[in-house]
Amino acid sequence: MKHCLVVDDSAVIRKVARRILEALAFEVSEAEDGAQALDRCRLSMPEAVLLDWNMPVMDGYEFLKALRQLPGGDRPKVIFCTTENDVAHIAKALQAGADEYIMKPFDKDIVEAKFQEVGLV
Repeated sequence: MKHCLVVDDSAVIRKVARRILEALAFEVSEAEDGAQALDRCRLSMPEAVLLDWNMPVMDGYEFLKALRQLPGGDRPKVIFCTTENDVAHIAKALQAGADEYIMKPFDKDIVEAKFQEVGLV
């Protein structure tokens, strides 16, 4: 079973994402911010990360840059999931190593389509 780490400071978003990902046969773990997510990745590298941009402690962009420096940190497919929809943000995310981009609010169809695009489902 593939493992997806959901990183978002909103408990509601994490719950919605968990429900969608479990329906797609993923094992799901959660983190409230980038620092917590980095600790999780050091313990066990997931196949996928669904990542919020704006979070306290460490934001999604900082997390992504740090993740890609870890041993094996180049492997997870990272899908940014955010309300930031301007081209500059998207370009910055992709340059930092994101594989895809989802706008909030999202639904099962959008998540499934993006996960298919990056080869996870």
